[in-house]
Amino acid sequence: MPKVTKEYIQIKKNKIINAAYTLCLKQTVSTVTMQDIINETGFSQGGIYRFYKDIDEIFSDMILFLRKKESIKEKLDEILAHADELPPGEITNLIFDMLADFMKKELMGIEKIDFELSVLAMNNPKRVDKILKNIPGMGNMEYLTIRTMEYFMEQMASGRIQPRVTVEELLSFISSAFTGIQTTCIVNNCYKHEKNTLTDLYQPDIQLKMLAKTVNYLIGEE
Repeated sequence: MPKVTKEYIQIKKNKIINAAYTLCLKQTVSTVTMQDIINETGFSQGGIYRFYKDIDEIFSDMILFLRKKESIKEKLDEILAHADELPPGEITNLIFDMLADFMKKELMGIEKIDFELSVLAMNNPKRVDKILKNIPGMGNMEYLTIRTMEYFMEQMASGRIQPRVTVEELLSFISSAFTGIQTTCIVNNCYKHEKNTLTDLYQPDIQLKMLAKTVNYLIGEE
Protein backbone atom coordinates (compact mmCIF):
# COMPACT_ATOMS: atom_id res chain seq x y z
CA MET A 1 0.00 0.00 0.00
CA PRO A 2 1.49 3.35 -0.99
CA LYS A 3 2.43 5.68 1.84
CA VAL A 4 -0.03 8.50 2.44
CA THR A 5 1.83 11.80 2.73
CA LYS A 6 0.97 14.77 4.94
CA GLU A 7 0.46 16.80 1.77
CA TYR A 8 -2.10 14.29 0.47
CA ILE A 9 -3.97 14.38 3.80
CA GLN A 10 -3.99 18.18 3.84
CA ILE A 11 -5.31 18.35 0.27
CA LYS A 12 -8.20 16.07 1.22
CA LYS A 13 -8.87 18.02 4.41
CA ASN A 14 -8.85 21.30 2.48
CA LYS A 15 -11.48 19.93 0.11
CA ILE A 16 -13.65 18.95 3.07
CA ILE A 17 -13.14 22.35 4.75
CA ASN A 18 -14.00 24.20 1.54
CA ALA A 19 -17.14 22.09 1.15
CA ALA A 20 -18.19 22.90 4.72
CA TYR A 21 -17.63 26.62 4.11
CA THR A 22 -19.63 26.54 0.87
CA LEU A 23 -22.51 24.80 2.64
CA CYS A 24 -22.42 27.27 5.55
CA LEU A 25 -22.87 30.09 3.04
CA LYS A 26 -25.86 28.38 1.41
CA GLN A 27 -27.64 27.39 4.63
CA THR A 28 -27.32 28.01 8.34
CA VAL A 29 -24.41 26.46 10.22
CA SER A 30 -26.69 24.46 12.53
CA THR A 31 -28.39 22.70 9.59
CA VAL A 32 -25.23 21.50 7.83
CA THR A 33 -24.78 17.73 8.24
CA MET A 34 -22.06 15.20 7.50
CA GLN A 35 -24.26 13.85 4.70
CA ASP A 36 -24.33 17.34 3.17
CA ILE A 37 -20.54 17.44 3.21
CA ILE A 38 -20.33 13.93 1.76
CA ASN A 39 -22.61 15.02 -1.08
CA GLU A 40 -20.70 18.27 -1.65
CA THR A 41 -17.25 16.64 -1.76
CA GLY A 42 -18.24 13.48 -3.59
CA PHE A 43 -16.28 11.49 -1.00
CA SER A 44 -17.63 8.26 0.41
CA GLN A 45 -18.78 8.16 4.01
CA GLY A 46 -15.65 6.22 4.91
CA GLY A 47 -13.55 8.75 3.00
CA ILE A 48 -14.85 11.61 5.15
CA TYR A 49 -14.52 9.76 8.46
CA ARG A 50 -10.98 8.80 7.57
CA PHE A 51 -10.00 12.45 8.13
CA TYR A 52 -12.61 13.73 10.60
CA LYS A 53 -14.49 11.96 13.36
CA ASP A 54 -17.49 14.31 13.23
CA ILE A 55 -18.80 17.53 11.71
CA ASP A 56 -17.74 19.67 14.67
CA GLU A 57 -14.12 18.70 14.08
CA ILE A 58 -14.56 19.88 10.47
CA PHE A 59 -16.03 23.17 11.71
CA SER A 60 -13.02 23.65 14.02
CA ASP A 61 -10.60 23.35 11.11
CA MET A 62 -12.85 25.56 8.95
CA ILE A 63 -12.85 28.35 11.54
CA LEU A 64 -9.07 28.08 12.00
CA PHE A 65 -8.62 28.29 8.21
CA LEU A 66 -10.88 31.36 7.97
CA ARG A 67 -9.11 33.11 10.86
CA LYS A 68 -5.79 32.73 9.07
CA LYS A 69 -7.23 33.65 5.67
CA GLU A 70 -9.11 36.78 6.77
CA SER A 71 -7.47 38.43 9.77
CA ILE A 72 -7.67 42.03 10.94
CA LYS A 73 -4.80 41.63 13.39
CA GLU A 74 -1.99 42.90 11.16
CA LYS A 75 -4.10 45.81 9.89
CA LEU A 76 -5.02 46.80 13.46
CA ASP A 77 -1.37 46.59 14.56
CA GLU A 78 -0.38 48.77 11.61
CA ILE A 79 -2.92 51.44 12.61
CA LEU A 80 -1.93 51.37 16.29
CA ALA A 81 1.76 51.64 15.35
CA HIS A 82 0.97 55.28 14.52
CA ALA A 83 -0.88 55.92 17.78
CA ASP A 84 1.61 58.55 18.97
CA GLU A 85 1.87 60.26 15.58
CA LEU A 86 -1.79 60.76 14.69
CA PRO A 87 -4.58 62.45 16.67
CA PRO A 88 -6.64 59.95 18.72
CA GLY A 89 -9.76 60.81 16.74
CA GLU A 90 -8.03 59.86 13.51
CA ILE A 91 -6.92 56.53 14.98
CA THR A 92 -10.53 55.84 15.96
CA ASN A 93 -11.71 56.61 12.43
CA LEU A 94 -9.04 54.38 10.88
CA ILE A 95 -9.98 51.45 13.14
CA PHE A 96 -13.68 51.69 12.33
CA ASP A 97 -13.02 52.23 8.62
CA MET A 98 -10.94 49.04 8.68
CA LEU A 99 -13.73 47.17 10.48
CA ALA A 100 -16.31 48.47 8.01
CA ASP A 101 -14.22 47.27 5.05
CA PHE A 102 -13.83 43.84 6.65
CA MET A 103 -17.51 43.58 7.50
CA LYS A 104 -18.64 44.62 4.00
CA LYS A 105 -16.30 42.08 2.43
CA GLU A 106 -17.27 39.23 4.75
CA LEU A 107 -20.89 40.08 5.59
CA MET A 108 -22.16 37.05 3.65
CA GLY A 109 -19.16 34.93 4.66
CA ILE A 110 -17.21 34.94 7.92
CA GLU A 111 -19.55 37.46 9.56
CA LYS A 112 -22.60 35.31 8.77
CA ILE A 113 -20.91 32.17 10.06
CA ASP A 114 -19.75 33.87 13.29
CA PHE A 115 -23.27 35.17 13.87
CA GLU A 116 -24.78 31.72 13.37
CA LEU A 117 -22.22 30.20 15.75
CA SER A 118 -23.28 32.77 18.35
CA VAL A 119 -26.91 31.75 17.89
CA LEU A 120 -25.89 28.08 18.11
CA ALA A 121 -23.98 28.85 21.32
CA MET A 122 -27.16 30.17 22.92
CA ASN A 123 -29.03 26.98 22.05
CA ASN A 124 -26.22 24.46 22.39
CA PRO A 125 -23.27 25.96 24.31
CA LYS A 126 -21.55 22.62 24.85
CA ARG A 127 -21.42 21.99 21.12
CA VAL A 128 -19.87 25.39 20.38
CA ASP A 129 -17.38 24.91 23.23
CA LYS A 130 -16.40 21.63 21.58
CA ILE A 131 -15.95 23.34 18.20
CA LEU A 132 -13.85 26.19 19.59
CA LYS A 133 -11.80 24.46 22.31
CA ASN A 134 -9.08 23.14 20.00
CA ILE A 135 -8.62 26.37 18.03
CA PRO A 136 -5.38 28.06 19.16
CA GLY A 137 -4.91 31.79 19.45
CA MET A 138 -7.43 34.61 19.56
CA GLY A 139 -10.18 35.45 17.15
CA ASN A 140 -10.43 38.85 15.47
CA MET A 141 -12.83 40.42 17.97
CA GLU A 142 -11.01 39.15 21.04
CA TYR A 143 -7.73 40.52 19.69
CA LEU A 144 -9.41 43.82 18.79
CA THR A 145 -10.82 44.20 22.31
CA ILE A 146 -7.49 43.56 24.04
CA ARG A 147 -5.43 45.80 21.74
CA THR A 148 -7.89 48.70 21.82
CA MET A 149 -8.15 48.53 25.61
CA GLU A 150 -4.35 48.73 25.81
CA TYR A 151 -4.40 51.65 23.37
CA PHE A 152 -7.03 53.65 25.26
CA MET A 153 -5.29 53.07 28.60
CA GLU A 154 -1.94 54.21 27.15
CA GLN A 155 -3.52 57.29 25.59
CA MET A 156 -5.29 58.17 28.83
CA ALA A 157 -2.12 57.68 30.90
CA SER A 158 -0.18 59.99 28.57
CA GLY A 159 -2.91 62.63 28.73
CA ARG A 160 -3.67 62.50 25.01
CA ILE A 161 -7.31 61.67 25.71
CA GLN A 162 -9.60 62.66 28.58
CA PRO A 163 -12.45 60.15 28.37
CA ARG A 164 -15.90 61.10 29.58
CA VAL A 165 -16.29 57.51 30.86
CA THR A 166 -13.96 54.86 32.25
CA VAL A 167 -11.99 52.66 29.84
CA GLU A 168 -14.00 49.65 31.00
CA GLU A 169 -17.28 51.45 30.28
CA LEU A 170 -15.96 52.59 26.91
CA LEU A 171 -14.94 49.07 25.85
CA SER A 172 -18.23 47.64 27.11
CA PHE A 173 -20.15 50.20 25.07
CA ILE A 174 -18.06 49.62 21.92
CA SER A 175 -18.45 45.85 22.20
CA SER A 176 -22.22 46.06 22.70
CA ALA A 177 -22.73 48.65 19.96
CA PHE A 178 -20.53 46.78 17.49
CA THR A 179 -22.36 43.51 18.14
CA GLY A 180 -25.68 45.27 17.60
CA ILE A 181 -24.49 46.81 14.33
CA GLN A 182 -23.04 43.50 13.17
CA THR A 183 -26.29 41.66 13.94
CA THR A 184 -28.48 44.32 12.31
CA CYS A 185 -26.39 44.37 9.13
CA ILE A 186 -26.28 40.57 8.87
CA VAL A 187 -30.00 40.04 9.55
CA ASN A 188 -31.13 42.73 7.13
CA ASN A 189 -28.72 41.78 4.34
CA CYS A 190 -28.47 37.99 4.66
CA TYR A 191 -31.88 36.71 5.74
CA LYS A 192 -34.62 39.17 4.84
CA HIS A 193 -36.71 38.02 1.87
CA GLU A 194 -38.45 41.37 1.58
CA LYS A 195 -36.24 44.43 1.58
CA ASN A 196 -36.67 46.60 4.66
CA THR A 197 -37.12 50.28 3.81
CA LEU A 198 -34.12 51.00 6.07
CA THR A 199 -31.84 48.33 4.58
CA ASP A 200 -29.83 50.94 2.71
CA LEU A 201 -28.93 52.45 6.09
CA TYR A 202 -28.15 49.06 7.65
CA GLN A 203 -24.75 48.94 5.99
CA PRO A 204 -21.41 48.53 7.80
CA ASP A 205 -19.79 51.74 6.53
CA ILE A 206 -22.75 53.94 7.52
CA GLN A 207 -23.33 52.32 10.92
CA LEU A 208 -19.65 52.12 11.93
CA LYS A 209 -18.98 55.72 10.90
CA MET A 210 -21.71 56.76 13.34
CA LEU A 211 -20.17 54.56 16.04
CA ALA A 212 -16.73 56.12 15.42
CA LYS A 213 -18.22 59.60 15.98
CA THR A 214 -19.77 58.44 19.25
CA VAL A 215 -16.52 56.85 20.44
CA ASN A 216 -14.58 60.01 19.62
CA TYR A 217 -17.04 62.01 21.72
CA LEU A 218 -16.65 59.57 24.62
CA ILE A 219 -12.85 59.81 24.55
CA GLY A 220 -13.06 63.60 24.61
CA GLU A 221 -12.42 64.23 20.91
CA GLU A 222 -14.85 66.78 19.52
